[in-house]
Amino acid sequence: MVSALLAALVALAIPQVLRSLVDGPLQDGDSSEIWVPVLVVLALGVIEAVMIWLRRWFVLQPGTRVEAGMRNAFYEKLQDLPVSFHDRWASGQLLSRAVSDLNIIRRWMSFGLVLLVVNIATIVVGFVFLISINWMLGVLFMVCSVPMWIYGYVFEKKYSVVSRRSQDQAGDLATSVEESVHGIRVLKAFGRGGHALRNFVNQAEDLRGTEIEKARAVAGIWLWLLLVPDVTFALSLFGGVLLAADGQLSVGELVAFFATATVLRFPVESIGYLLAMTFDARTAADRFFEVMDQENTITDPESPVVIDDPEGRLVFEGVHFRYQDSPAQFPDLLDGIDLALEPGETMALVGLTGSGKSTLTALSTRLYDVTAGRITLDGVDIRHLTRHDLRRHIAMAFEDAILFSASVRDNVLLGRPEASDADLAEALDIAQAAFVHDLPHGVETLVGEEGLSLSGGQRQRLALARAVAARPEVLVLDDPLSALDVDTEALVEAALRRVLASTTGLIVAHRPSTVMLADRVALLERGRVTAVGTHSHLLATNDHYRFVISSLDEEAAAAMPDPGPDTVPDPAPGPLPDVLHDTAAPNTRGALS
Repeated sequence: MVSALLAALVALAIPQVLRSLVDGPLQDGDSSEIWVPVLVVLALGVIEAVMIWLRRWFVLQPGTRVEAGMRNAFYEKLQDLPVSFHDRWASGQLLSRAVSDLNIIRRWMSFGLVLLVVNIATIVVGFVFLISINWMLGVLFMVCSVPMWIYGYVFEKKYSVVSRRSQDQAGDLATSVEESVHGIRVLKAFGRGGHALRNFVNQAEDLRGTEIEKARAVAGIWLWLLLVPDVTFALSLFGGVLLAADGQLSVGELVAFFATATVLRFPVESIGYLLAMTFDARTAADRFFEVMDQENTITDPESPVVIDDPEGRLVFEGVHFRYQDSPAQFPDLLDGIDLALEPGETMALVGLTGSGKSTLTALSTRLYDVTAGRITLDGVDIRHLTRHDLRRHIAMAFEDAILFSASVRDNVLLGRPEASDADLAEALDIAQAAFVHDLPHGVETLVGEEGLSLSGGQRQRLALARAVAARPEVLVLDDPLSALDVDTEALVEAALRRVLASTTGLIVAHRPSTVMLADRVALLERGRVTAVGTHSHLLATNDHYRFVISSLDEEAAAAMPDPGPDTVPDPAPGPLPDVLHDTAAPNTRGALS
């Protein structure tokens, strides 16, 4: 800013040298005296060029450094905010804030802010020079500029609203692109590409209309910024000629006045562009701090507790949960859960859709926090542990297996990157993920964005291997085998039994075979645990449990491949017996008796 200001002051000094040149050597006709002011003008021009070069050189490092710092802080904030925040915010809006908005802020800091301050200072100093040359012409110049400042105020009110709408629409458009890219298989499978395109075109057209509205607003202020100086120049020229003819103004002063006014022309004309840039930057900053100012409700305690010798006893005590935006009249999603898992025990969660199974597992790692009650690990409230320690003791595998654009090794060892090759091989073996060795570069193969280059079953097996490789004291599995075929599922379950023999397990069961992994079963019904016991005991004593198990059995049968015409058909459905029997089909998922 200092170098830019020096460049502007040097530029304003040149007309003063021209005044002495015109009123001195040129008027006297002494050519020998011309060289000194000419050399002074040349020196001032060189100094101005050097100062402008320095201005550009100075802003390179700080501007990009600030932008990088803000972007890193933004990403860190996104990682720190709870899942409930990401449930509410569209990913495209966050992407536009992290990329385009921060780019606008960086350009404004490096260019807009510097020139706005320097050009305003140049205009003030230039007006002082104009008044010092001739106060009447100077006052005329200032008065003629007043309409421009008035319109600038009106422009600010209008442009700020349009600028915010434009940036929000750009975020919505980015969300549409992202959703279409991620869902391209669905769109193609259902032939809805044209529908998605029409929606995108409508959104793009709305953004185009807003951008045209912005352009019209900028064009309006440019009209004043170009018209007012030209009118001012004409009036000043007319007045200056009259004053010079009347002897109240010398020719050198007239030349200096218009040379100074010419220097001021760019600062005056640039105000509109710089104001537009400033308002865009203000909107971008508002959008940036909308995220940065979000309160994180799931934080680490000030004095965290450390579990020195974890055993893996997980207890839910009077746990209630409801989402923040749930209407007050809606009941709690979880309504007083009491459940205890002993070290090394495997508990299956069984219930109809919407009973709260997945929500209960998410609470165990504080992806959400309980609304009331508490969850303890080895007698310690999990809110008294740091999130890092808690998630080191408890690992999760989700039904929706998400992989990252990294190698198989990096994906599997995400929770314990320091693990050895032997640990990696063991985790892959337990998850029956031997297919990785057939990939082009084995475990170093990049799996691509979200792992979509792999099948659903392959992604699930790698996600399960990731949870196993973390070697937690508590392993939480939210139906991680749903995409596996019958034979692979049986192999994975057999390997999981070895892992769960020494690890506390909490498994959401959507298949009858998954229930067989558990030592005990907890039945969830409308957000409450209504029964806990062994599978055989609940089958014999609980009608709702038999109903849930029958629905799981029907889902499993529906998910099995068509046996073909040569296979003996299953018996016709009938009343559910007290103890389920083996079916005649050779590829059944196991008896539940």
